[in-house]
Amino acid sequence: MKQENRNLRIELMNVLYQYDLYTSSHLSFIPHFEVEEASPIFHHIIENIKDIDNVIESHLFDYSLSRLAFVDRAIIRLAVYELKYTDLAKQIVINEAVEITKIYSNLDDQKQHKFTNRVLDNIAKTIKG
Repeated sequence: MKQENRNLRIELMNVLYQYDLYTSSHLSFIPHFEVEEASPIFHHIIENIKDIDNVIESHLFDYSLSRLAFVDRAIIRLAVYELKYTDLAKQIVINEAVEITKIYSNLDDQKQHKFTNRVLDNIAKTIKG
């Protein structure tokens, strides 16, 4: 079950990454899903993207959402969605986001997963108390 959830998150991260890449270039985006369960979640995220982005922006200090790499933005958007719109425990959401960051975004310096963890921890405190 855990691997299925990880695969779903990775699918959502990939589609959010593609969405961001296309829309930043002012291209239309038609999502394609390999994991069927990802489609309704993706559409719910997109319906709430402004709210999700506002939450992220309000927790970035001396930084902006637009400065984040596309993949990092996708991971953090997904995690904020899970924190705000699902009943998942914040520890699970943050841990999954950090693990996915380690796989897809960490460079040699290993700093990105620490940044993701710090931002999401701050967001989780304000969303879930």
